[in-house]
Amino acid sequence: MRKKILFLAGMMACCTWAGAQEISKTWVADKGNGTYQNPVLHADYSDPDVCAVGDDFYMTASSFNCIPGIPILHSGDLVNWSLVNYALPVQEPKEFFDKAQHGKGVWAPSIRFHNGEFYIYWGDPDYGIYMIKTKDPKGKWSNPVLVKAGKGMIDATPLWDEDGKVYLIYAYAGSRSGVNSILVISELNAEGTEVVSDPVMVFDGEDGIRDCLLSRGLGDVYKRQLIRVSLGLFIFRIRELTDV
Repeated sequence: MRKKILFLAGMMACCTWAGAQEISKTWVADKGNGTYQNPVLHADYSDPDVCAVGDDFYMTASSFNCIPGIPILHSGDLVNWSLVNYALPVQEPKEFFDKAQHGKGVWAPSIRFHNGEFYIYWGDPDYGIYMIKTKDPKGKWSNPVLVKAGKGMIDATPLWDEDGKVYLIYAYAGSRSGVNSILVISELNAEGTEVVSDPVMVFDGEDGIRDCLLSRGLGDVYKRQLIRVSLGLFIFRIRELTDV
């Protein structure tokens, strides 16, 4: 017993000494003078996506197989962020994610606000595209709905058009589907819970954006800009489209 007490006392002394030697320095992006420094988030929030609602900004990011998953962050200025919630307490299918599945699960979720509700869509490259929603991003989110089952679908983003129709645009992971560098779009039902049309390819990174735009009947493009950067990422901007 005496040896155990001495051992514990020694461990506590070592911890106290280590703590005294190390001074924590918290990263602050806001410089306090109207300017900021990057990174605004000195943490691993991969594939971040942000939506604006009034004066508030809400962000989410990939959580893969980690639970709780799908972090929700809030900011009033896009510089100072705070973690306010996790939208996914249980990952589906439960029997598959009962054990660690490294690199699987939630890939690149998108967060949107429509008609008083927040929506998050994400692609699970092994099971399909899921959706959850809530009226309060800091509260409880709905259970996941499998919007489209399948393999390889990632980077899902919804679009509510002015005519009331709802669309879902997404990409494919080459590791699961054998194809990549393409974007497709499908129509959703009015509730945004189910894909109701076959996908139509709207961007083919193999052939280039110019051929893709023309082949999809997008008409006369006033200005196009395509920048290719590392890791095969494409950034393109369309300033004006006619006859869409």
